[in-house]
Amino acid sequence: MVPNVQLVTCIAAGIIFAVGLFGLLTHRDMINICISMSVMESSLVIVLAALAWVPGGAAPIMDGPFVDLPAEAFVDPLPHALALTAIVIGAGLLAVALALSVVLYQRFGTTDLSRIFRELHRQEG
Repeated sequence: MVPNVQLVTCIAAGIIFAVGLFGLLTHRDMINICISMSVMESSLVIVLAALAWVPGGAAPIMDGPFVDLPAEAFVDPLPHALALTAIVIGAGLLAVALALSVVLYQRFGTTDLSRIFRELHRQEG
């Protein structure tokens, strides 16, 4: 029996998301948190690509020999567009987070959030 490709891909993406979430919850360093967020975003893109997959599906081009095919024979282009949008938003978010990490490193000399919060608390009191 051939496994369902979409199911296997979604399970793999769930495992990748869990790895990213584990990294997000366990690390206090901003660079590691940024990497974890990027891993989680990548799993979302994998899920969107898996959901768009149609066995034997054709590209959604209504020209030439594809004109007579039913709508179910085509791959859905919407998840691909959403995946591209997620990639762009993820890249922008990652750039802002890394820029914030650089600023915090210049100010506090570390990217460890516990040390930064400790220093901020010391400065207030």
